[in-house]
Amino acid sequence: MGDRWHVEVDRAVCIGSGMCVNLAPDGFALDTARQSRPRAAGTDPDERVLAAAEGCPVEAITLTLADGGEPVFPPREE
Repeated sequence: MGDRWHVEVDRAVCIGSGMCVNLAPDGFALDTARQSRPRAAGTDPDERVLAAAEGCPVEAITLTLADGGEPVFPPREE
């Protein structure tokens, strides 16, 4: 896990549970509509951000490698 990650939240899917903010407060915030948003579009690999993506109840968070777009989470199905 050495490459930077691109973090994206699908706001059409997000239900505003706040799980991501609880697991990775430096990585996510809730806006006034209680929709999640990444604090930055890119981040160094961070286990808390990965845990937030894995713990999202509606799978609204996508992590990809910033260079090339290779999926980090959800993993590519083979």
